[in-house]
Amino acid sequence: MKNIFHQLLNNINTYSMNYRRYLALLLIIFVGVIFSPKSGNGSIIFLEPENMTDIIRQISEIGIIALGMTLVIISAGIDLSVGSILALSACVVSFFLTDASFSSSNVFLGILSPIIIALIISTIIGLLNGLAVAYLKIQPFIVTLAMMFGVRGLARIVTNNANIDIGFGDDLASNFAEIFSEKYLVIMIYIILCIILSVLFKRTIYGRLIRAIGDNRRAAKYTGIAIEKIQLGVYALCGFLAGLAGIIHAAQNHQGSPNAGVMYELEAIAAVVIGGTALSGGKGSISGTIIGTLIMGIMTNILRLNNVDANIEMVLKSIIIIIAVKIQTGRSES
Repeated sequence: MKNIFHQLLNNINTYSMNYRRYLALLLIIFVGVIFSPKSGNGSIIFLEPENMTDIIRQISEIGIIALGMTLVIISAGIDLSVGSILALSACVVSFFLTDASFSSSNVFLGILSPIIIALIISTIIGLLNGLAVAYLKIQPFIVTLAMMFGVRGLARIVTNNANIDIGFGDDLASNFAEIFSEKYLVIMIYIILCIILSVLFKRTIYGRLIRAIGDNRRAAKYTGIAIEKIQLGVYALCGFLAGLAGIIHAAQNHQGSPNAGVMYELEAIAAVVIGGTALSGGKGSISGTIIGTLIMGIMTNILRLNNVDANIEMVLKSIIIIIAVKIQTGRSES
């Protein structure tokens, strides 16, 4: 009887969280409609299909990173190195695409090879984070903070502290930028990743184990769960996704910059928390993170449509994030 009662309470809490999550999204959409400027024909610019797809495209990089960050946080970890991994990945892919000695007569292989190299390096960095957290038992905050500085320095070494520009033309690098900056391809990549990660977390044993580790590590250990291997996989996946975001970033910005991705880790964490994932671990969802990312993207779009100063935008975003988190996670004290 007691187990049934607890299950009922958990179901009520889940429905309540979903309600707050969608309420926050609807509220920010309502604000967007109210404060949106109008086009020459009187239509609301915010609701125009072109603007809506622009929002999804603009959130794609943070959104991809936030997907990996969700799993890390649910496992009771944190990863502050994702912004630096994005920068390194963007620099690596740009370096090889513009390196004449690495060029290939086969366009497909010439583009694919730098992408694979960048993803391998990003995944290795994620693995190193996981090894330090899982096997060396170092706090995730300390490990990933150190990696954040180290990887950023490595990106500056790769580029000699300068940007690697990708031009506009018919060369290999330009073809890469044209392909991977195409709006609907970027949107499709993000949507496919959302589906894959949602299925992984909700429908597989691996997803349930991630939640179990974050919810009660000691109990998970006593039940024989291979905690270290699960953590290793989570951080490796987070590194891989940050690297993928870096590849898209290089294409969309036509350059690999060692200064790219600054503060991206905090934006990703904000999106995850707005989506209802508990920083203490054990509770959260991919769908919540998607909504959290959309809330942040819509918020940014509203402010920029109204030409709000960038500094004021930062202040307003911080306030709105706090309000959104309160709507999402607020619980009556008893």
